Amino acid sequence: MIKKMSMIPGGLSRREILQTAGTGFGLLALRDLLSAQEPKATIESGNRAAHPYAVRSPHHAPKAKRIIFLYMPGGPSHVDLFDPKPRLARDNGKPLPFDKPKLERTKTGNLLASPWKFARHGKSGVEVSELLPGISAHIDDICVIRSMYADNINHTGAALQMCTGEQAFSRPSMGSWLNYGLGTENQNLPGFVVVSPAEVFQGAQLWASSFLPSAYQGTLVRDLKNPIANLHTGSGSLGRQREKLDSLRQLNQLHRRERVMDHALDARIASFELAFRMQTEAPEAFDISGENKATRQMYGVDSPTTDMFGRQCLMARRLVERGVRFVQLFDAPANNAWDHHGGLRESLPARCKAVDQPIAALLRDLKGRGLLEDTLVLWGGEFGRSPTAEGNNGREHHPFGFSMFLAGGGIRGGMAHGATDEFGWHAMEKKVHVHDLHATMLHLMGLDHTKLTYRYGGRDYRLTDVHGEIVKDILA
Repeated sequence: MIKKMSMIPGGLSRREILQTAGTGFGLLALRDLLSAQEPKATIESGNRAAHPYAVRSPHHAPKAKRIIFLYMPGGPSHVDLFDPKPRLARDNGKPLPFDKPKLERTKTGNLLASPWKFARHGKSGVEVSELLPGISAHIDDICVIRSMYADNINHTGAALQMCTGEQAFSRPSMGSWLNYGLGTENQNLPGFVVVSPAEVFQGAQLWASSFLPSAYQGTLVRDLKNPIANLHTGSGSLGRQREKLDSLRQLNQLHRRERVMDHALDARIASFELAFRMQTEAPEAFDISGENKATRQMYGVDSPTTDMFGRQCLMARRLVERGVRFVQLFDAPANNAWDHHGGLRESLPARCKAVDQPIAALLRDLKGRGLLEDTLVLWGGEFGRSPTAEGNNGREHHPFGFSMFLAGGGIRGGMAHGATDEFGWHAMEKKVHVHDLHATMLHLMGLDHTKLTYRYGGRDYRLTDVHGEIVKDILA
């Protein structure tokens, strides 16, 4: 039986209209829209639920406003790219003169020297491999951390730790934490964008919001020529769609008059509003075709070797320029492209050629536009590669000591921080754990990593768990 309609001040309630119109089919549609609800968790205020993307004040004055994470899935070899080891070259083919870990993932053989030369670059004289001539030209803007270490030797656990701070369990990603803590500067675009042309086997866990509200998860781009699916309204009239959303908002306001604040409903309404606003601005933001020929050539767009990552880097510049808070680019022509258990001498130069020119162009472009000073650029993978050989032309996973680099956004350029031992096995001097890296990144964004917390399941969580120290030596 259809429920009798009752009038309230201002007209019918939203629920009554949905129950009565079309014999209740409106409620079926609402149920579908709200079916994918995240678990309930404490939300600081109604405003956060209703306006999840609103800009929020940092804990202290930030040096960076946005981050671009250039992620090389599989693990780039530090001893072939950023950590020259004369002793490794001298003892090539000899056994490692100290014991390897007793539990080895894959047994490796004797020492394997880098087949490539290193040279000093810039005024700072930081040594970089010949495989990265473009990046080398910007070394005075770059801080190379040569003493990184992590806790997991497998891709899944190590990549989770690098992207979420946790090795085994579902936790919010870096981009999700930043958007939760700071909001986003452009309300018409997602605050967190992930570009990964191919799947990586860790998948969406690397950019998920986990127990944070789903509004903070990364927006995934797979197709570089059609970045966001379903952006265009079927009717072709944004004005008509705007009228529909305005009518829906009025119904929702009537619905809320009779009830306490419904955070989950507010969050869903906000997501519908963002989807509409994206239709007005996202097509232009993601479209690189408007860039001039010189810029496209600088990034390597339309060149077979560099086109894929060049498009990603150019897209990243356009997004951060328009206020996107966090952009994560996966160099993923295939799954784990930097996982060189074999074919090192052929595959590593190929990957470097694919990303070196685009990354150099990104650094140059950001600096030329005045964006590098408050945009933090991070490069690296989940770990490095072993100084010992796997087979005769490969290297094993290596979390014990590896390299990453940072540029812009409050970082001291032209320096190498820390060191591994003379073979490149263990991080030895000024060691930097993944938790320390995360604490430093949050600090540069104006956030105290010990205060950026979220209560879930009876306890407070944070990106750095109960660890993390700011690496003050690398701050400008």
